[in-house]
Amino acid sequence: MKKKSRMDMNVLPEGCISNIISLSSPGDACRSSLVSSTFRWAAESDTVWDRFLPSDYQEIVSRSFSPSPVLFSSKKELYFRLCNTPILIDQGHKSFGLEKRSGKKCYMIGARELSIVWGDTPMFSEVAELLNVCWLEIHGKMETRILSPKTTYTAYLVFKFVEDGTYGLDFNPAEVSVRYVAGVEGGGKTRPVYLSPDFTQRQQNQNVPRQLGLVSRRRRLSHVMRLPAPTASEREGQHPKERVDRWMEIEMGEFFNDQGEDGEVEMSLTEVKGCNWKAGLVIQGIELRPR
Repeated sequence: MKKKSRMDMNVLPEGCISNIISLSSPGDACRSSLVSSTFRWAAESDTVWDRFLPSDYQEIVSRSFSPSPVLFSSKKELYFRLCNTPILIDQGHKSFGLEKRSGKKCYMIGARELSIVWGDTPMFSEVAELLNVCWLEIHGKMETRILSPKTTYTAYLVFKFVEDGTYGLDFNPAEVSVRYVAGVEGGGKTRPVYLSPDFTQRQQNQNVPRQLGLVSRRRRLSHVMRLPAPTASEREGQHPKERVDRWMEIEMGEFFNDQGEDGEVEMSLTEVKGCNWKAGLVIQGIELRPR
């Protein structure tokens, strides 16, 4: 019997190997560079990483809000630059980056680009701080044409609390929703979330001077002691998680981006039922990431 011969991929032209690798994924490209020196040169080529970058990356990078241009020596370097360090664009009102595994687009809508009821509260740099209001309402919109198509996105509110003077944010759940606008069907389901890191601790901490660091001492007796026991739905509600950058985020909802050039999606968070006074929430923005 004749032995079956196996094709040695290393004898293929480098350009051919690059084209084959470009049909895989960024992770596969990095792994293939370990096969041989031929594969390494092919996997590092601009031909490969240009395929992994969004088709409009040059136009997006040209909108960088920085005194110096975004510099890179290769398309691979740019790819991982955008994965690890998103860039500010559109006068600093948005940031843009890539999801490392897929190369799909990630955006954050900055605080100055959001519609915030009581929006006359002072803006500080790229963030907004909530100052003593009883009506919390935040809305953000994004055109679907600038997102990666045929992709499920999850929206997150990114925020933190001031170190002192934060109160009223753990009395009642907020409501979040993500929906298509302009009469498009789908989405829009509202669900409760809790801005306090652990709402279930509310009852356990009623008798301590500071509850979760969110309620000032002078307001404890007038508000905390009157709170009812949390219901089962409250205990099952979502709570924020701390990010690597030490900000906190809470999921607002998700949507599948199949609306093409004409779609627009709206994300919202409201807490308007309790009417208790609240302060100390620092909002960075709303981030959209592929699921």
